[in-house]
Amino acid sequence: MANIIIAPGKYIQGQGELSNIGTYTRPLGESAFVLISKSGYQRVGGQVEESFKAAGCAVHFEYFNGECSKNEINRLKAQLSELGATVVVGIGGGKIHDTAKAVAHYAGKPVVIVPTIAGTDAPCSALSVIYSDEGVFEEYLWLPANPNVVLVDTDVVSKAPARLLVSGMGDALATYFEAQATADSNASTCAGGKITNAALVLARACYETLLADGLKAKLAVENHVCTKAVENIIEANTYLSGIGFESGGLAGAHAIHNGFTVAPETHSLYHGEKVAFGTLVQLVLQNADMEQIEEVLDFCMSVGLPTTLADLGLADADPKVIRAVAEAASVPGETIHNMPMEVTADKVYAAILTADALGRQYK
Repeated sequence: MANIIIAPGKYIQGQGELSNIGTYTRPLGESAFVLISKSGYQRVGGQVEESFKAAGCAVHFEYFNGECSKNEINRLKAQLSELGATVVVGIGGGKIHDTAKAVAHYAGKPVVIVPTIAGTDAPCSALSVIYSDEGVFEEYLWLPANPNVVLVDTDVVSKAPARLLVSGMGDALATYFEAQATADSNASTCAGGKITNAALVLARACYETLLADGLKAKLAVENHVCTKAVENIIEANTYLSGIGFESGGLAGAHAIHNGFTVAPETHSLYHGEKVAFGTLVQLVLQNADMEQIEEVLDFCMSVGLPTTLADLGLADADPKVIRAVAEAASVPGETIHNMPMEVTADKVYAAILTADALGRQYK
C-alpha cells in the first residue's frame, strides 16, 4: 500500500484575513451558501457580507441547528439546492465545519472553511464526524477531498473564549501519540494509505508546539491579546493537528472520546477536552513510561485540560457507565484497533480507571 499525505487546497492564516473571504471564495463560485450560528453572524456576519459584496459574489446565510447529524445535513442540502448556490462556506466551530463539508460533498460543490475558534482540527480534514440529533457519535464520513480553502483570521480566533483554544490543544495533544501508534502498527491512515515521514514530522511538531507555547497562548487569550504564541497554537491546533491526524492516523485517544459520548454526563464538555483524557488512557493502554505520562499530565494541568473522570463529570461513576464507555470505544472498526497491540473492552476499562487514578494522584 502507498504512503499518502493529503491537505486542503489552500491554507491561509493571518490577522484581518476574514475581510478577504470574498476574494478567496469567488474563484470557486458566484453564489455562496454560508452556514453559521446566530452568535457567529452577530460577531462577523456584517464583515463577511461586505467582503462578498466587494468581490461580486452573492451570499445567503443559513443558521446552523447545532448538531452535525444526518437530519441537519439533509435539511441544509435541500436548502442549498433550492437556492442554487455554487459554493458552501462554513463559518464557526468544528460541527459547523463538518456539516458544511458533508453538505458540499453530497451536493457536489466546493467548500470554504472559516474557523472562528481554534477548538478542533476539523477545518483541514476530509472527514465529517456524524452524531445523532442528541449528540451521540454515529459514524465517520470519509470525504473524497479536503476543503478547497481554509481561512483563519487570528484576530477573530484569539477573541474566542480561552477554553475553546485549550480544547483545541486537547484535540491536538493526541495527534503525535496516535500517529506514532499507527506507524508502530503499520496501520492505514485516514488518508487511505500508510503514514508518510512528513505526516509524522508534522504530528511531532504539533506536540512540541503545544509544550512550548500552550500555557503562554492560554494566558494571552485570557488577557484578550494575540501574541506569537497564540499564532503558533492556532496553527498547531488547526493545521499541524489537522494534517497530522488525517495523514498520520487515529488510534486510541479519539476512539475513547467516542466511547465517552455514550455517557450523558460528558456532553457538556468539548471534543478536545475528552480527547485529552483519551490521550492519557491511550498512554496507559500502551504502557508508556512514567516520564512521558507525567509530561502529558503536567501539560494538561497547566492549561486546564481534564486528567480525571471527575473532570469529565463522572466522579463516582457507576462502573456500568465506564464499562459502556470501554465497550463503545472498542467496537469492531473503531480506530483503537490501530494500536500496536490487541485491544479489548476489558483492557480499555482497566486503562480508563488507571488513567483516572494517575490523574488523581498527580493532583
